[in-house]
Amino acid sequence: MGNRLSKITTRTGDDGSTGLGDGSRLSKADLRFDAMGIIDGLNAHIGLLQAQLMAKLPELCQELGIIQHQLFNIGGEIALPNHAQIGYIAITDDAIATLERQIDAHNATLPYLKEFILPAGSIATAQAHIARSVCRDAERLLIRLHERDANISLAVRQYLNRLSDYLFVLARVVARSDGGSEVLWQKASDGS
Repeated sequence: MGNRLSKITTRTGDDGSTGLGDGSRLSKADLRFDAMGIIDGLNAHIGLLQAQLMAKLPELCQELGIIQHQLFNIGGEIALPNHAQIGYIAITDDAIATLERQIDAHNATLPYLKEFILPAGSIATAQAHIARSVCRDAERLLIRLHERDANISLAVRQYLNRLSDYLFVLARVVARSDGGSEVLWQKASDGS
């Protein structure tokens, strides 16, 4: 990385614009920066979840660490609107297949789900649900960006879709590791 981040305060964004990876500049209010921001936020939520699981579930922390790198790659694709022309590939089919295998492996250890689950339980379980929810927001936002600019790869969109499924299953796994179970939604009866 060398000197790349040696100067943090540049004042180049004081006019309300900011630079992309290809050197172009856009308004900080552009949808592209919303997308980069939500991916960054999702990455931070996953980092917090990872910190909460470090002592109890280190094997999950390894999976989450890889996911954090993948999210950083996705941020790179968003920051390079011309990523396809320059050959930048953020997410491979193998990364998607890995997530699918992890979902299946974790889900195989869980009982059949008969009711909806509330995003509650232990702090780590709730954090997994927060990450899942932010991931769904990110997926919707990247689809909006793709509909506008047609330059978010199919692999990135698929990865985010699988990642939200992974985080849902992970929340169920974490709930059990905490000695609890999911908090199930209880349908209201007779208006109460």
